Amino acid sequence: MNIKSEGNLIIIGGAEDKEGNKEILKYVCSKINKENDVLAVATIATEKPEEAKDKYKKVFTELGVKKIEILDVQHRDDCSLQKNINIVREASIIFFTGGDQLRITSIIGGTPIYQEILSASERGCYMVGTSAGASVMSDTMIVTGDDEESPRKCTLKMSPGLGLVKNIIVDQHFSQRGRIGRLLGGVAQNPQALGIGIDEDTAIVIRRDDHLKVIGSGAVYILDGSQITYTNVSEQHQDDLLSIFNVKMHVLAKGHRFDLISKAPFEEENN
Repeated sequence: MNIKSEGNLIIIGGAEDKEGNKEILKYVCSKINKENDVLAVATIATEKPEEAKDKYKKVFTELGVKKIEILDVQHRDDCSLQKNINIVREASIIFFTGGDQLRITSIIGGTPIYQEILSASERGCYMVGTSAGASVMSDTMIVTGDDEESPRKCTLKMSPGLGLVKNIIVDQHFSQRGRIGRLLGGVAQNPQALGIGIDEDTAIVIRRDDHLKVIGSGAVYILDGSQITYTNVSEQHQDDLLSIFNVKMHVLAKGHRFDLISKAPFEEENN
């Protein structure tokens, strides 16, 4: 099955630099007219929205953005408020903060805000997510799983995401939290999907041409399970170690690209 992006996505592995060069956040801000365009910070994932609001309002203001709105949606009733719908409708960037990705889907799924987010993506609004806000971008997301463990057969909890890009599974804080095992488990269960692990202070940029570009200081790990020849995934003997044969892995650093259709990495002279 082909990967398909619904729009412009910037997916960040979490802990992006907010004090130094701010490379990733500068890149985010470069996608809009800082004087006139609206950047909406969506604090849906966190139970501490005031803290997230203050942190990102400060950094985006420092980067020159004049119009910053806070999409503070904490309950499903908030998703029908016209003021919140208008924020999404007017935004050129929607930035999903970290927290708990299941809060995002369970609060906004099936609501007017969700439909407006899909419409915004289709019209070219940049959808940006960090940490939990990164995991939720795809149609299938990892909710919980064991860090720094050998992969086991049925230890992952997975759930539908926002579906802004199809047939990928994103995991974040990747090398910092030792998440290769759990992403392998996700790919074993969903071999039609590419597993994409993103380090902290690192991001992937996905455009409608279905090319992925890496920015930031870390690496991106892409697991391709389309040629898997054997796996012991099943509900029987759930605690057994996972066996999986013939998984392909690519490791990409800053400036490297990946074609999501042909599933091939490549370099480009002008990054």
